[in-house]
Amino acid sequence: MLNFEFTEEQEQFRKILRDFAKEELLPHYTKWDREGITPRHLWKKLGDLGVTGLRIPEQYGGVGADCLTTGIAAEEIGRGDFNLTYSVMLNALIGEILTQHASEEMKNEWLPQIASGEKIVGIAITEPAAGTDAGGITSTARREDNEYVLNGEKSGISVATCGDAFIVFAKTNPSLGNKGISAFLVPSTVNGFEAKGYEDMGNIPIGRGSIYMHELRIPAANLIGQENQGFSQVMNGFDLSRLLIGLQCVGAAMQSIDETIEHVKIRQSFGRPLATYQAVSFPIVTHHTQLELIKWQAYRGLWLRDQGRKHSKEASSVKWLGPKYSVEAIHECLLLNGHYAYTKEMPLEQRLRDVIGLEIGDGTAQANQMVIAKEIIGREFRTHQTQTV
Repeated sequence: MLNFEFTEEQEQFRKILRDFAKEELLPHYTKWDREGITPRHLWKKLGDLGVTGLRIPEQYGGVGADCLTTGIAAEEIGRGDFNLTYSVMLNALIGEILTQHASEEMKNEWLPQIASGEKIVGIAITEPAAGTDAGGITSTARREDNEYVLNGEKSGISVATCGDAFIVFAKTNPSLGNKGISAFLVPSTVNGFEAKGYEDMGNIPIGRGSIYMHELRIPAANLIGQENQGFSQVMNGFDLSRLLIGLQCVGAAMQSIDETIEHVKIRQSFGRPLATYQAVSFPIVTHHTQLELIKWQAYRGLWLRDQGRKHSKEASSVKWLGPKYSVEAIHECLLLNGHYAYTKEMPLEQRLRDVIGLEIGDGTAQANQMVIAKEIIGREFRTHQTQTV
């Protein structure tokens, strides 16, 4: 039996987050971009609401929510502050990795701090010469007695300049390719760690940048899971983050459409409201329809994940088209709002800049199309044999 209803608890959670996003996030969304600030106090407020600990078990201070509920948070926080949705997306991925693979000591130390919003933790995989081909990373980690020594450079890392720690992927056995990659928890305070921020066009409060590791030493206990198993540990997590990214983008785009609908109802041209012109209403209808399709594909993918069923194809389709359709919708809204929307007095130009970034992060359109092709045409007909993220 098909059932497209959320539970009463999920609907209550959605209302709480929508009110919070409208009243406390949206009015200050552009402030953090203009001032170049990561609003850590809002990460803590989201921690109080349970948002930063949705995919962390209750025994470690989290909520232990299902993926569907996590998707609701991504969509609603995205309406208020697109960049704060990283507290949902990043923490869900990190929460799953640590819960499933970290030692009890590591989980007891880090998961409660992540769940509360006190600590911000990032994922460090991408390198200057290894993006889509994550197996091509060249960062290394060698074992010396009770320590690992890490060397290498990571690029395009979210929260690089504000993160308290990072799950870093490095090769412990370079001869094995992607089967020789391990994952480590690396605090940003250790000697040999350096971060430099970028001058990005969007996502300013996320503190994206590069991470440099030079003879960086961490205890062997900071290994996450088994040595040489890091690649497989994170690949499944990207299906979750891709679905959440789609909803994050849809939330920002839907908010833009709602604001634009109010504008075209009020603004008049040639003695009539703009909304009465098909050249205005039809584009709005087109974008709304596309976003609705993406939204429900995303929730279907999250439902499949909750059921323990395959969902890579659904995740890749959402990640490919979610940011694309959202960018197109926000662009249209900017045009329909006229020249004031091209100023920094309105949030539309920032939403456009912010959402464009996720047409790249967590897998480009081409990378996700390759995943879908493998699923619907067959693995044996892949254009090449490298593993993609």
